[in-house]
Amino acid sequence: MSRLRRSRTLWRRVRKEGEVAQKFGNNRWVQEGFLDNRRQGTVVGRMTFAVLGAVDFYLVGDCRGEIAGKVIRFKNSRFVDEDLAGQVLGDVEIPQIGDASLISFDPHPHLVPHPYIEWFSMRKNHYRIELVPEDAWIATEEELAAVDSVSVEIRERLAPQYGRKAASADESEWV
Repeated sequence: MSRLRRSRTLWRRVRKEGEVAQKFGNNRWVQEGFLDNRRQGTVVGRMTFAVLGAVDFYLVGDCRGEIAGKVIRFKNSRFVDEDLAGQVLGDVEIPQIGDASLISFDPHPHLVPHPYIEWFSMRKNHYRIELVPEDAWIATEEELAAVDSVSVEIRERLAPQYGRKAASADESEWV
C-alpha cells in the first residue's frame, strides 16, 4: 500500500472516531474576537479568522471557572493571514452553531493556565482554539457596551437555528 493511501485510510479512520479537532493552523489563523456567556446556557460571539473574516457563534453551554457568566475578548499575537488558510478552512461552517465543550482560562490542572475554547458544530465537527494567556481577558465595562447590541443580534438570529439539521449535515466532515 502506498504511503499516500495509508495516510488517507488513517485519516478516514480518525475522522470516524472523531479524534481530530480543527485547530485553525495551530491557532495562528484566529485573529480576534469575543464570547459572551452573560445569559446562562448560551455562549454567543464573533471571531475573525484568516481568509474567512468575521464568523458569528451560537453555542449551547457555558464558560467555566473565572469566565463563567462573563464576556471575554481576545486578540491573537500569533495571528498570520496565510493563503493556505483558505484551503484548510474552506469547509468551516458559517455561522458556527453548536455545543460548547470547554471554554476556560484554566482548562486543566496539569497545564499552565491559558485561554482554551473548544466546541462541536451542528455537523459534529470538533474545533479547538488555544491562546497564550496575555492574548485574552475579561471584557471591561467599555468593551461590554461595544458588544451588547452585537450579542443580542447574534442570539436572536442564530438561536432558532440551533437543533435544525442542515441539508449538508448528513455526515460529519473533517475540517
